[in-house]
Amino acid sequence: MSRFGGWLRSSVKSDPEEENAAAAAADKKQREDLADAMKHAQLIMNDDLDGAYAALKQGDSVFHSLGSTVTFFLRSVLGMEKQVMTDTLDMLYDCETKCGNEIRTAQKRGRREGSIYEPGAEFELVRSQTLLMSAVVGVLQESLMEAMKSFLKLRKAYVALDGIIAAENKALGLDQQATSAVPPPGPDHMPGQFDDDMAEFEGPPAKKESDDSSSDEFLDAKEAPSGLQTPAASTALTTPEASSLGINGDSKPSELSTKDIEAMSGLSLEDPMDVFVHSGANMGFGTLMLLLTLIPPSLGRVLSVVGFQGDRVRGVRMLWESTVYDNIFGAVSAMVLLGFYNGILGTVDILPHERDFDETAQAVGPPSEKCEKLLKIMRQRYPESRLWRVEEARLYTHKRQLDKAIDVLSSGPTSKMKQVTALNDFELSIDALLAQDWNLMRDSFLRCLENNEWSPAMYYFAAGCASLELYRDAHHGGDTHEARRQKAKAEAFIRKAPSLTGAKKFMARKLPFEAFLLMKIKRWEERAAALKVDLADAVGTSPAMELCYMWNGTRRMGEKELENCIPCLSWERCTSDKVVEIIRTEQDELACWALCMSTIKRSQGKFDEARSLLDENIIPHDPSVFKGPTKNDYVLPAATYELGAIAWEECCADPPAGESDVASYRRRKAEECEAQLTKVMSWEAFSLDFRIGLRVQSGMETLKWFKTKNGWA
Repeated sequence: MSRFGGWLRSSVKSDPEEENAAAAAADKKQREDLADAMKHAQLIMNDDLDGAYAALKQGDSVFHSLGSTVTFFLRSVLGMEKQVMTDTLDMLYDCETKCGNEIRTAQKRGRREGSIYEPGAEFELVRSQTLLMSAVVGVLQESLMEAMKSFLKLRKAYVALDGIIAAENKALGLDQQATSAVPPPGPDHMPGQFDDDMAEFEGPPAKKESDDSSSDEFLDAKEAPSGLQTPAASTALTTPEASSLGINGDSKPSELSTKDIEAMSGLSLEDPMDVFVHSGANMGFGTLMLLLTLIPPSLGRVLSVVGFQGDRVRGVRMLWESTVYDNIFGAVSAMVLLGFYNGILGTVDILPHERDFDETAQAVGPPSEKCEKLLKIMRQRYPESRLWRVEEARLYTHKRQLDKAIDVLSSGPTSKMKQVTALNDFELSIDALLAQDWNLMRDSFLRCLENNEWSPAMYYFAAGCASLELYRDAHHGGDTHEARRQKAKAEAFIRKAPSLTGAKKFMARKLPFEAFLLMKIKRWEERAAALKVDLADAVGTSPAMELCYMWNGTRRMGEKELENCIPCLSWERCTSDKVVEIIRTEQDELACWALCMSTIKRSQGKFDEARSLLDENIIPHDPSVFKGPTKNDYVLPAATYELGAIAWEECCADPPAGESDVASYRRRKAEECEAQLTKVMSWEAFSLDFRIGLRVQSGMETLKWFKTKNGWA
């Protein structure tokens, strides 16, 4: 019966006019769905996730599904809540499945008229976005199995996005081998059996939720943005909006204009579908290329699983290209760029100096003026979002203006998203720590507990460190009553922290910070028991200053804050002479003090003093001094890194008297820096290897750029 029916159907000739009409109707519906979904998705970047989700759920297209999923994805990564992560993975899997069906339908229909992309590229883009989001959520899950699945998803997204970019390059006549990020087959690359070997990790997840005022004129969102200069686009593509913002590719004489591209390939970036694919591919692929260069040495094996290397220059260039589009992809690209420049590089020491900064440097160092203009654009597009106020505050800390950063974070209306509120509170907590405003630091970390579940243990520990400083202030100020009160609070907060560790894990391991605080508290408890003193009196080197080192706070402190750190680290700040006498005989504890003090001296430009502290108190020690369950195991590799950072500061500063060959001196100092960073890269695991490893990795990228710039590579 089925064969007979099939024979009858095959004998009926299709009507070309009906087919064309059906295809036109389908294309019209697809464009309407895209426009509707992108309109509602804009609410996401205005902190209105609930409004966006409610509107997007009314549509049944893949584009609506993508937007709905993004709302849950942002909730999960900003809030780190387990149930939200589980729900997000379910939604991502459903969206990915829907994309597969749409891709097959589009391939049967054929290429869209005038498009350079393969049939179904728009749905392939959506699928790659779901894979990227799934990978991020999976890595943040507590399960090692989910993390392994994530690496495979990451690889699939990488290949899919590379294919979309390759279609653009092919249409523009660009050298495909030179532009493709996927390496050719060879013994040094992933084996062909990779997918078979990893197949056991595949499968669906298991089934189980304004005030725009600024205290600085350059961030006035009411002023129309203009003149934003960015690096070359990932391809030679240009757009009318790109031209208005000064984003016109490599600016080479042979650069193609929009009309040249249209004449060559039929691509029109006025077509919303092409804009969607182009901006989305640049955002997704640019983010991947950038993030893969930020993986610290301790997680280097991840790269071998993914099978590809990142390209920071290309990634940054593609993200800038995507920011010119007024859609969700442009906003996410801006969020990634500002997070990279103000967040990650805001905690990095080895960055290009102002005297060396040029267009090639923006892949390794923040282009301050461009970041300010980009932020202005985002605040104009999304005036109700507090997320951009957080980025504004980060810009101020990058300029060492902590008072302005605290003012921005402490003023204005509360975000409609508790996850953004939590981010704001956490940023305020860190800035209060760096400003040594202990009351604000304590209260802000405790407020983080109300809106975020990431690490209650860390929030209590940090609040305890702030109360400890208030206890020391009151003790030495002679206020007995206040000293008792603050001492009780400090001990209560610190003792509460260990009971809350382990609630979150990273790739089935304890969060590094939680492992660190457990080690510190156990050390203090052992000392308190041995010396028969209270816990607060058994603490030695200021743990608040140690937290400053962990977050590389001296990088964001002004002269006043740096100067105030020195008495804060004084041994006279301790509350028990008996304890100080014992602590100063503990080599790893004395080394911890020297590390913190050295970082302050380096930030003050006192390089000889900074190096002497390390050479006298840390570097000569045998590594066994720092080994043990309650020892400061991170201090020796951190000191080695600090020697490299000092060498880089000397490379960027004026050479000492008698150095007539400036270029030779700078090269020698750069090589000295590289030698120290190379040592840290091969270090065995230690408690803060991820944090320090990130600084090392970024430093190596800067050195690579510096050597290339000077012709030493």
